[in-house]
Amino acid sequence: MPDWRDVYQDKIVLITGCCGTVGTMLIQQLLELGVKAIKGIDNVEELLYYQQMQYKNEPRYTCSFTDIKSLQQLTRCFEGVDIIIHAAALKQVPICEEVPDAAVDINIIGVQNVIHAANANNVERVLFTSSDKAVNPTNVMGTSKLMGERLITAANVASANSSTIFASTRFGNIAGSKGSVIPVFHKQIELGINITLTSEKMTRFVMTNEDACSLVLESCAIAQGGEVFVTKMSVISIRQLAEVMKARMAHLYGHNHEDIGIEIVGPRPGEKDYEELTTHEEVRRTQEGENLLVVVPAYSAAYEKLDYNYDFDLKRSDYEYNSESSALISNTELNILLDKINLPK
Repeated sequence: MPDWRDVYQDKIVLITGCCGTVGTMLIQQLLELGVKAIKGIDNVEELLYYQQMQYKNEPRYTCSFTDIKSLQQLTRCFEGVDIIIHAAALKQVPICEEVPDAAVDINIIGVQNVIHAANANNVERVLFTSSDKAVNPTNVMGTSKLMGERLITAANVASANSSTIFASTRFGNIAGSKGSVIPVFHKQIELGINITLTSEKMTRFVMTNEDACSLVLESCAIAQGGEVFVTKMSVISIRQLAEVMKARMAHLYGHNHEDIGIEIVGPRPGEKDYEELTTHEEVRRTQEGENLLVVVPAYSAAYEKLDYNYDFDLKRSDYEYNSESSALISNTELNILLDKINLPK
């Protein structure tokens, strides 16, 4: 039985958002998979410079300044590319609430530009990295990600002359990623000030960046067209995270963890108490594997040539996957996850 990793052998892979948390890990993992070359594109000049320095002795990797809002730039960048992983996005919920037109430009029009440029260059595969916030969205960021998923699924049948496979993967919070809550809590503990929570009831899906990227690459390799691959993840409460982190780290900065309080400051605009990875409607068309859920397209008649069989066992899913109804991991398991991201103790 062929291994999904074989899909990447001797391929040219392009990563949008190559300087982000997910993009940087994807570069490392793809180099280990024996790709022919990796192209990275981003629009953050300073980070691109540092990444060029980091990989100056790796001939298989190049990166360049490119804006996904420019179809012309993308079409030129995608020349000769076999596989695209679209990780570039505007991801911060408050920023998307404040500047919704920027979220539309990047998270919706940017996705459509990726689709057009991929079709123009006969790219083999395109994987879009989505978010749990796309499920029953209550904010601009989630709504824009949901529209991105819809565009990617529709792209498989919208162009009759295209052989490109388009699919999406949906996951939650990457522990310790840029803009996530762990660096914020870390700084507050270092200063010995109260840890700020938006809600006592808040729960979140969480996993390591390494695990998330491995499942992104697997999803891209096994996709047949139009699916949304949902990554299974651990569930934590944010209160639990705050308590575990201060007990773990306060002594490193000369503080007694009992002296660091927890302050409830109220939810940010568009923020939910819990996150969801599948909807009630999606359950009827969802198959469950050990590490992934596979949501096949709703309009099955358009995909009648595909059987959606994969090289691993699947069973029909019978529940909505959300962080409110899922069991929380233990404090011990949470500490193990924090060990994996090298959080000090």
